[in-house]
Amino acid sequence: MDLQKQFIQHWNEKGFATVPQNTLLAVSGGSDSMTMATLFLQAGIPFGIAHCNFQLRGEEADKDEALVRQWAFSHSIPFHHVRFDTTQKMEEWKKGVQETARILRYEWLEQIRAEYNYQYIATAHHANDNVETLLMNLFKGTGMAGLHGIPLRNDKIIRPLLFAPKTAITAYIAQHNVPYRDDASNATDNYLRNEVRHHIIPVVEQIFPNGVQHLNESINRFAEAEVLYKKAIEEERKKLVEKRGQDYYIPILKLQKREPLHTICYELFKPYGYSAQQVPQIISLLASESGHYVDSATHRVLRNRGFLIITSLQTEAADHVHIDAVPCTIDTPHGKFTFSITDKPDNIPTDANLAYIDMDVATLPLTLRKWRTGDYFYPLGMGMKKKKVSKYFKDQKIALHEKDHVWVLESNKRIVWLCGMRLDERFKLLPKTQHVLRVEVR
Repeated sequence: MDLQKQFIQHWNEKGFATVPQNTLLAVSGGSDSMTMATLFLQAGIPFGIAHCNFQLRGEEADKDEALVRQWAFSHSIPFHHVRFDTTQKMEEWKKGVQETARILRYEWLEQIRAEYNYQYIATAHHANDNVETLLMNLFKGTGMAGLHGIPLRNDKIIRPLLFAPKTAITAYIAQHNVPYRDDASNATDNYLRNEVRHHIIPVVEQIFPNGVQHLNESINRFAEAEVLYKKAIEEERKKLVEKRGQDYYIPILKLQKREPLHTICYELFKPYGYSAQQVPQIISLLASESGHYVDSATHRVLRNRGFLIITSLQTEAADHVHIDAVPCTIDTPHGKFTFSITDKPDNIPTDANLAYIDMDVATLPLTLRKWRTGDYFYPLGMGMKKKKVSKYFKDQKIALHEKDHVWVLESNKRIVWLCGMRLDERFKLLPKTQHVLRVEVR
């Protein structure tokens, strides 16, 4: 079966989208993304094209943009494009070129997807990319999650070429005269992925001619194994965890007999904010006296006679508030929040209970909620350095009882403000800011 037929079959089997749902294709002008665009065109699947020019390769980058633009216009395909000052952003955020480009690319793609009502964003990752990711994860020791390779879906992002090896894409290009441009950086060993691609994959294919295909088949089996793993954990949960009112009871004698104990404990307590590093502490409760406990940011596991009892540390009822319009005032257990639109101040006050937010970046509705384990943001003044909220608390030496009452302001699932503490770098006022939201909590 040729690549076109395989693509259509794969698309239908996975149920990515149905007519008339449009898909936004991320097209760089390289061989993989131009092949993806051609496959979509030949299959009659409605789509638009999005192209990012990171302005890092001078005239070569402009030629990439011209190729993609011309191809889209010649086939009457909607074309979206943007030019980033990537170097300036690297300096501002103190990040490497790849990470900076990735942040810029995906935030812009999501903006275009939402604005023009595309169902999904499609990227041209293929089977070789998947194997490269698997090998890098194995060598770095990322554990079970690393065996997945690249996910076929990730929220609104799909990867419809993940089934196809690079050899099939190369053959399709030759057969259909697909236009594309080579990025010279792909031939260098400047990046880890390129080193794996140039030095490890060829050796694998030399020893195992079908190595890429077999590794992709293994990746699929790993993903299926995880399904069974999750089912087994859910069965353990049903046998061990009993809800009594707002608390959860786990009988100690039953838990002690389970194998593998460490893994089962990790999965049982993870939903309540416990990390893998805390599992030995929880296991130690099995042999401790009543009254001993281990806390996460949101819960407490207490040894009480023959049970471990999971109880919430947060007792307030209202912990999730939507703000659909401003000005407004919201009362929460954390305090009273006042929202208003204001002029850009000449000098931003240093009061931690005040936040001035760029409403050209943040969008309504906003959400006020309690912080959660796993939350992260980009603290103002740290140059787009990503930090977990829990790590921020640790660095700032925030006391345990204070953590329990911290709220965040959120826009489109991105933290805007760690309320009363620190604004997110992405939402600070800039010289070009036109609309300013003032938020005060008292």
